Amino acid sequence: MAERTVLVTGGTGGLGGAVTAAFLKAGWRVVVPQREGGGATAPAAGPVHVGRQLQLGASDAALRPEAVAADLLDPAGAARAVAVAAAEPAAPLRAVVNLVGGYASGGLVHETPIEEFDRMLRINLRPTYLVTQAALPHLVEAGGAVVCVSARAALAPFSGAAGYATAKAAVLAFANAVAVEYRQRGVRCNTVLPSVIDTPANRAAQPDADHRRWVPPAEIAAVIRFLASDESAPTSGASIPVYGRA
Repeated sequence: MAERTVLVTGGTGGLGGAVTAAFLKAGWRVVVPQREGGGATAPAAGPVHVGRQLQLGASDAALRPEAVAADLLDPAGAARAVAVAAAEPAAPLRAVVNLVGGYASGGLVHETPIEEFDRMLRINLRPTYLVTQAALPHLVEAGGAVVCVSARAALAPFSGAAGYATAKAAVLAFANAVAVEYRQRGVRCNTVLPSVIDTPANRAAQPDADHRRWVPPAEIAAVIRFLASDESAPTSGASIPVYGRA
């Protein structure tokens, strides 16, 4: 029986599948929200594939996350996901991993409609805020960690993605605020900043890129699992680059 629970938002995507598998293999109870009606909230690494088979070995065939129907853009949906994650007294909620987000590129700032700018803020920042907000009382009670996913673009923006870069910078600022506010309450919060993640969706979008320079999801997942575990107990407020060779 697992002795601790992690809530992984965006847990069925290109990065999310690797993160979910890493926690399952480490013996965690894993809860993964999926949008009501069979859809899913987009993860940081690309489109969600609902019902995707995790990349587990044959000996791990019995390892599966628990799904919960929840729209993480809605406060009630975020609260519902957290309630399910915190529902097992023998496996208290000890970590939240915020992978939900999205990417869109376009024109320069003067060419980008405010609706598109707002959309980037909404899908990248709002679920991270709502899920973390709902989970913090449980994490304070049990002790634990929050891991957020920003992006290298938050520190080094590139042309045509002002909304995305701004949203990911906001995620980073929010995570740092949580780290400061809850340091004395036994909750840590750290952020990983990927460059380009080597997922099928990203390969399809950039077929001519040098994929060898991209960072594999499993390598990022290992860093996230470490930041959520007691092994990283002294670390909070860190911004960890996970760039690979990109």
